[in-house]
Amino acid sequence: MVTNAQENAVSPAVRARARRDRDEELLVWPDLVFIEFISAVLFTVTLTMLSIAINAPLLDRANPAVTPNPSKAPWYFLNLQELLLHMHPALAGVIVPTVALIALGAIPYFDQSNEGQGEWLSTPNAWKLTWIGSIVGTVVTLLLVLWDGSKHVVLWAMVTGNAESDWPKFLDWTRGARALQDNLPWPEALRNIPLGSKVLRTDLLGLPPIDLNVDIAAVMVEQLIPTGLMIGLPVLLSLVLHKTGIAQTRRDHMIAQFAGFIAVFVVLTLLGTAFRGQGMELLWPWEVKPPVS
Repeated sequence: MVTNAQENAVSPAVRARARRDRDEELLVWPDLVFIEFISAVLFTVTLTMLSIAINAPLLDRANPAVTPNPSKAPWYFLNLQELLLHMHPALAGVIVPTVALIALGAIPYFDQSNEGQGEWLSTPNAWKLTWIGSIVGTVVTLLLVLWDGSKHVVLWAMVTGNAESDWPKFLDWTRGARALQDNLPWPEALRNIPLGSKVLRTDLLGLPPIDLNVDIAAVMVEQLIPTGLMIGLPVLLSLVLHKTGIAQTRRDHMIAQFAGFIAVFVVLTLLGTAFRGQGMELLWPWEVKPPVS
């Protein structure tokens, strides 16, 4: 026999679950499996129709001596390959994915409120924050890629009718972060700082000397600018949402940041899939040709 003390020791959630009627439950079969089966059939039929209607650009047998141009990663890694075009490889391929995974795993520790737990978009401004985060992530990512990715000054040609060679020299910095590295008159002393022979004197310890020459221009363009943008823009978004009163709680900020993260992920994947041609040049989808082996 259950005493009052034992009944009070049981949490309200457990008591509510025990009182739940059978009609409120969903079984794996047929409720879930039937829907999955219908989805699988529709997907198979759609894929078959596409394979009949579209001539896939199948190539010859792979030749290990010839690298196709472009050589793209699988679609789920194309976002990281897109990052490789704009920053240092170690930053894009190792540090950024690691920090992103840690940040995603830290969301439950940052948002410790139990109110609305387990509900999608539980806060009053959740949908608004989702749209704001998605739009900001999409627009800002496209602007940064267009600023740093294309060597063709499309806007200048459209407005003035001039060719790329007529682009004003004093506006070279607007052609992307790489232009800061290549076109600005950096002193040669800053382009080749011999840290290995001047600072890290491992030869004094009887070890081989370190061949380490630091290029300040490359460090700024490949590391400092991308890191500053990836940290500063989300912080700026949260500050604006907080000042305008749209984001009031930690969960509000997490909803906006997560929506922006998903938008950036999708945009980078689409750009790497459909808008990168030979040499990973930024092109329109109809200009992207299949790789030639």
